[in-house]
Amino acid sequence: MRVDVITIFPEMFDGPMSSSILGSARERGLLDLHVHDLRRWTHDRHRTTDDAPYGGGPGMVMKPEPIFEAVEAVRAMDADPGLVGFLTPSGLPFTQRFAQRLAKTARIVLVCGRYEGFDERVLSLADFQISIGDYVLTGGELAAMVVVDAVARLVPGVLGDEESSVDETFSDSLLEYPHYTRPAVYRGLEVPEVLRSGDHAAIARWRREQSVRKTARVRPDLLGNADLDAEESQIASAEQQRAVREEGQG
Repeated sequence: MRVDVITIFPEMFDGPMSSSILGSARERGLLDLHVHDLRRWTHDRHRTTDDAPYGGGPGMVMKPEPIFEAVEAVRAMDADPGLVGFLTPSGLPFTQRFAQRLAKTARIVLVCGRYEGFDERVLSLADFQISIGDYVLTGGELAAMVVVDAVARLVPGVLGDEESSVDETFSDSLLEYPHYTRPAVYRGLEVPEVLRSGDHAAIARWRREQSVRKTARVRPDLLGNADLDAEESQIASAEQQRAVREEGQG
């Protein structure tokens, strides 16, 4: 997979995108990452990428000319022009399903916002606009790193174990089940017996039930998209009622 990032702070990507799993993926050719300095496409001595907003108001707005030229030039660097995404607080929520969809594409181009945001006209270039949460960052660089990390780890071969991303949180609109490792008992806290039983069917049932219970308790908003059978729906309902009672007692 090829990922291009357009930013005015390309140096921010050096460490995070060269370490751990992503660094290994790049070394093995599974992730082809290119970070481009937006200022390359400015035409004044100060390499200006922002200007005051029409109509007045605080802050500065990212100018359209450098972004249009940068996106067009970067897309032309490869035979596959890819999908263009803008990182903006007003974009669609970035979810695991969104990451899965992007992971199926051969190339994405991400444009990082700054200041008060983009000149609205540049959004005509966008195939998608995404936000990583209901808060505002100083710029889109950190958001772009989150997107690259979440998408790249879904590319076949990046994680090594292809099953690593199958049952994890949000993959099927449920939070992931609890994990345990050795020792079996630590400070009086025991690993559930079922996980030590060797009964894989029982383990699978336990994990599924724990995912349903945890989601109902912590993120009930996700249950509307979860594929639950009748028994699991009852478990979820009971868990939600229990959480409400505990909150009332607290």
